[in-house]
Amino acid sequence: MAYSPAVSTIADAIQASLSPVFMLAGIGALLNVLAGRLSRVIDRARALERVHLESNGAERERAVRELRLLARRMTITNAALLMAVSSAVMTCIVVAMLFIAVLLKFHIGQYVAAGFILAMALLIASLGAFMLEVRVSTHAIRIRDELLR
Repeated sequence: MAYSPAVSTIADAIQASLSPVFMLAGIGALLNVLAGRLSRVIDRARALERVHLESNGAERERAVRELRLLARRMTITNAALLMAVSSAVMTCIVVAMLFIAVLLKFHIGQYVAAGFILAMALLIASLGAFMLEVRVSTHAIRIRDELLR
């Protein structure tokens, strides 16, 4: 007769996977924010590219400076997105490993722990990149204020 885990064993696995699932919900919200910021940066860059092509002198130089700043913001936001998605994938792998370990009676606790630590490290790095991108964007606003004085 084939091995069939007890319902209580499956319930324990589901319970153990709840924290990573909540983490996935948080990562999803972060991805939504990052994607929104990236799309706004891209829209602004497209508008500035038109200004760059249609103007000259000081306005053109200002557009070039802001385009460089927007390119930096896009790079940082893309890195944050990559790390957040990688964290989500790693979290999904951790949940799958939890169930595989329970169903097949594998003793892979150290791999599950290492996977979760990696997922958290990626999430922390993504949040750090997000914080950096916010600082770069606020710096851009300060530059514009200085030009108006």
